[in-house]
Amino acid sequence: MSKDMMPMFELFQPTDLSGALDLVERYGADGWKVAGGQDSLDWLKDRAKRTKAVIDLTRIAEMKGIRETADGLEIGALTTLTEIEESSLIREKFALLAGAASRVASPQIRNVGTIGGNVSQDARCWYYRGGMDCYRAGGSTCYADTPQGMNREHCLFGADRCVAVSPSDTAPALVALDASMVIQNADGERVVAAEDFFIGPQVDIERMTVLQADDILTAIRIPNTWANATFYFEKVADRKTWDFALVNIAAAMRVSGGTIEDIRIVAGGVECVPRRLSVVENVVKGSAKNADTAKLAGGSASRGAIPLNYNQFKIPLLENLVMRAIRDA
Repeated sequence: MSKDMMPMFELFQPTDLSGALDLVERYGADGWKVAGGQDSLDWLKDRAKRTKAVIDLTRIAEMKGIRETADGLEIGALTTLTEIEESSLIREKFALLAGAASRVASPQIRNVGTIGGNVSQDARCWYYRGGMDCYRAGGSTCYADTPQGMNREHCLFGADRCVAVSPSDTAPALVALDASMVIQNADGERVVAAEDFFIGPQVDIERMTVLQADDILTAIRIPNTWANATFYFEKVADRKTWDFALVNIAAAMRVSGGTIEDIRIVAGGVECVPRRLSVVENVVKGSAKNADTAKLAGGSASRGAIPLNYNQFKIPLLENLVMRAIRDA
């Protein structure tokens, strides 16, 4: 397969959301929306996917910036990860998201990569990325889920033909913060909870989010519910930079008098969607924030896990991350 140049396509650079919506409605599945473009350009350069039109959204000013609202914050989908990492407003109220953004890839990528692109990126499974005819690509096989398959980075939960995981570092933080995703198309606007924005293979094996071809993710809203809470984010990867998480953990909790009154805790890298650890939440609510509670929480985190041939190590890794989140937040 020749990979020296991208296939031909027509490039559009709308300067307002109305123009972009007209284009995505016109081209539908034949239109490719680009924000930072780093994931998109990999697909096109490798010729693993093709498109008739590329719709560059980066000139749309209304999709950029961080705005304080009466109910919390609204972050434009084209806001860069560096801007989120460095925002004093986010660091003051929602440090969990700033911490997650700071662990994405490298500074160079964060300078270009956007929050919308980070939560919308496709699966990183090398079989799928390599252009093989797996289930996610419309075929009839999962090459990772075989005795010989390379599945060290794949899922512990929620497998349904495909065993790829959500690659986003910011997604678990947004779910933990009870964020909402603002989506627009030619028919208008709809708002979807972050927890429902990500979908597994049992819903649609060829998509990782609810976004359809004519949809544009325009903004992310974070309510004040968890503002200034006690936060914890940790990512474990093979390399500190330029790598995707083996497992990451995001927790937001309300602690009063040493007791955990409320908590949302979410893991990435273990399922096709950010995994809300509701069992852990139920275990620790109303309990003292101490080492004993943390140990119980860690042990409950892997309940229901079904490891693959080469990713059994993710079970103790997940348990330890949850234990540290409860103990050290």
